[in-house]
Amino acid sequence: MSARFRVGMSLAQACQDIGYKGEIGYQTFLYSNEPEIRSLLMCLVEKLPREGAETSDQPTGKSVVLQRGIAAAIKAQLAVPWLPTNCRLPLHIETQSPEALHSFHALPLSLSHFTKGPEKKQLKVKRNYQRDILPPVTAQLSHHTSLMASLLEQHTDELSAAQEWDNEWNSQGLLSRLTPQEYRSRKLTRLRKRVKEQLRSAEVPSSESAFGGTRSNSDLFELLQTFKGSAPSDLILTKGTHFTHTKKFTFEQESASVTNPIPSGHQSESDIQDRQQVELAALQHQFQQLCSDTDQLTADRKHISVTNTQMLNELKQSELGISEKENKMQVKKKTIGLLPDADDNLLKLQVLVEASTKRLVNLASQWEKHRAPHMDEYRRLKEICSNHDLESSRMLSEIRSLHDKIRISTEEARKKEEMYKQLVTELENLPQDVSRSAYTQRILEIVSNIKKQKEEITKILSDTKELQKEINNLTGKLDRTFAVTDELVFKDAKKDESVRKSYKYLAALHESCNQLIQTIEETGTILREIRDLEEQIETENGNKTVSNLERILDDYKCIRQENSALAAKVREG
Repeated sequence: MSARFRVGMSLAQACQDIGYKGEIGYQTFLYSNEPEIRSLLMCLVEKLPREGAETSDQPTGKSVVLQRGIAAAIKAQLAVPWLPTNCRLPLHIETQSPEALHSFHALPLSLSHFTKGPEKKQLKVKRNYQRDILPPVTAQLSHHTSLMASLLEQHTDELSAAQEWDNEWNSQGLLSRLTPQEYRSRKLTRLRKRVKEQLRSAEVPSSESAFGGTRSNSDLFELLQTFKGSAPSDLILTKGTHFTHTKKFTFEQESASVTNPIPSGHQSESDIQDRQQVELAALQHQFQQLCSDTDQLTADRKHISVTNTQMLNELKQSELGISEKENKMQVKKKTIGLLPDADDNLLKLQVLVEASTKRLVNLASQWEKHRAPHMDEYRRLKEICSNHDLESSRMLSEIRSLHDKIRISTEEARKKEEMYKQLVTELENLPQDVSRSAYTQRILEIVSNIKKQKEEITKILSDTKELQKEINNLTGKLDRTFAVTDELVFKDAKKDESVRKSYKYLAALHESCNQLIQTIEETGTILREIRDLEEQIETENGNKTVSNLERILDDYKCIRQENSALAAKVREG
């Protein structure tokens, strides 16, 4: 029972994962009834993949036929069982032999690219070369097995380059407000300038590299050294200081002394090793001495440079102080020269000050006259420039939106064209002897049945509207009649006692009629609810809910008994 319960629950969970919305459990499979199984099977049939869904999921376009052919060939090869070499037929040898497989090895290709526009005249020589001299793609490769890989690699490179150019132009090219040709030329100029700077900085090694320091762009320098020719490194002239030439000459002498052949006819191997160790120790001592001298010289150079910088700063400060003192001395000298005739000089100074003040006022008025129109012109031009900037920004945003719309429209047009071609291909592949009259007749019958149902529904709705309208008219007429009767009887009830009783009876009758109408409406509602409940009861009876509950209780008891039996076995074991 436990095994059946687990299997039933796993099936129910799988159906719920697929998307079945009804009530389902293990009892649906163990104690099934016809309606539940029918609804479950209908749901599962609807979830099955259709041919239309398969075709819609497949990629559309020119490559559909090729992809289908490749998939069919792969399926056919996978369906063929593997056989030993001695048992293979010729078909198996063609598909399972390792000689039929080739590695993906791409080689560079030279393809023809024809451009449109003003650059067409400039590429005349290139077009002539591509037309007359350039060999075809199949002749450019030494092995035909690399043709497909090379074409795929070339196409991938061109596609990625085009995508990178589109992204760069949409992000940076539009902001530069240049044409694509101008943007490419400016980018090429900047790249060449940077390459020249890198080559220039790498070709001439810095002075720090002569003292054993690290040198930047070493890889590029080595590359340039290889480009200079195949001459040995000792024949290439390089620039350097007197210290570097002295050091090089010393190392050359030492290396020459080390590499000189030593007559070893009457010497043993141990003597040679001892002499080599002594020479190695001497060379290491010399190297350490040179390193220490280099460090000392570097420290001295840094100290001298710092001292020189300090002296230059002090000299600049002293020159500034001397110029200030000379200016003060000139002012004091002129003041002392004016002291003997102070009154006349004061009058002259006052006259000069007044004249200078008048001249300044005159100049200020003239400046204001010239300044006002220029400031107005400046403000006007500034406003025009800001308007141009706003207009250019707006146009730039519109251009971007148009680029996006063009790209989206192009993609949609391409997809629709590919879908059209695929549909045309499928239409051509369909059998042409299919009779459409049966399908047309069936469609016409369905349309006529729908039209009849629509007419019946319209008739029922019109009858319902008429009945509701008649009920509303009668209700209004009843209310108006009661209002008139109430008014007339109320007037007579003031004078006659019998009429007063009639008025009371009339009011009681009206209230009783309202209660009766309300009771009838509630009765109709209750009857509709009773019918709905009866339908639900019939549905539940059809589902056999009570019997299913009883069976579930029995299954629960059986599972408990099995669990208790298993627990007893475990305790006994």
